[in-house]
Amino acid sequence: MTDVQSGSAPDVPREPGAPAAGPAVEPAGPAPLGLVRTPTGHAGVDAHLERLADADHLAADRHAEVYEDVHRGLREALDALDAPPVPGPYENRS
Repeated sequence: MTDVQSGSAPDVPREPGAPAAGPAVEPAGPAPLGLVRTPTGHAGVDAHLERLADADHLAADRHAEVYEDVHRGLREALDALDAPPVPGPYENRS
């Protein structure tokens, strides 16, 4: 019979000077995800996508308001694509 304690980690040799493994430490505040946003070439859409970066600095319970604002702006940009063109001023040529 061996003397093995349940739940204990096996002894793993570590290099001299290496810090001892301890519990993982969570960052003090929200950490940015570091996602890269590729510009679309449409200024209005790009502005709304940049607004997503605001969520990086907010607590998770405040992300929804940013996402809803961005969603609303993107829907408006899409709806504008479906709108009929605005007629220009009447040209009186004879």
